[in-house]
Amino acid sequence: MSEHTEKEAEKMQEQDALTQEQQEQQGQTTEEQTTEPVEERDPIVVLEEQLQQEKEKFLRLFADFENFKRRTAKERMELFKTAGEGILKDMLPVLDDFDRAMIEINKSEDEQLATGVTLISNKLRNTLESKGLEEVSTRAGDTFNADQHEAITQIPAPTDDMKGKIIDILEKGYKLGDKIIRYPKVVIGQ
Repeated sequence: MSEHTEKEAEKMQEQDALTQEQQEQQGQTTEEQTTEPVEERDPIVVLEEQLQQEKEKFLRLFADFENFKRRTAKERMELFKTAGEGILKDMLPVLDDFDRAMIEINKSEDEQLATGVTLISNKLRNTLESKGLEEVSTRAGDTFNADQHEAITQIPAPTDDMKGKIIDILEKGYKLGDKIIRYPKVVIGQ
């Protein structure tokens, strides 16, 4: 029985060797199939593609730089327009005081005082207007707009057509260029 098993073992080894040889041959044929000659690219074509990529990068960078210049120029212009905004805001209560003073002076009979204060008030207003300060035009009867007015209070409207409209202006509004720096404070009808 031991001879019989030895023969079987030899047969099995032979079969294993055959299958290994078959596998190696198949592997060689697949390697031969996969090792077909790879087309080498022309160096000029490669360089032209690289040049095109660099041109695209340059154009994007140039466009970004132009956008940056435009944006900073715009921001700079805005800064120049509103550079004195803080000082002008601080001067607004002085303008309000002049308005109140003019009302009281006009009640008196002293014409020289009224003329003098009017000259000073006009000079201050002209100076501030030359710096870009403008009064926001608001009148009683205008429709209330939350983007342009600040509602201080609501009172019952004297008539139905005054509902949602400005009844009184408590404080004038001012703008610097297109930017409102103080909203007009108003009373609206409900």
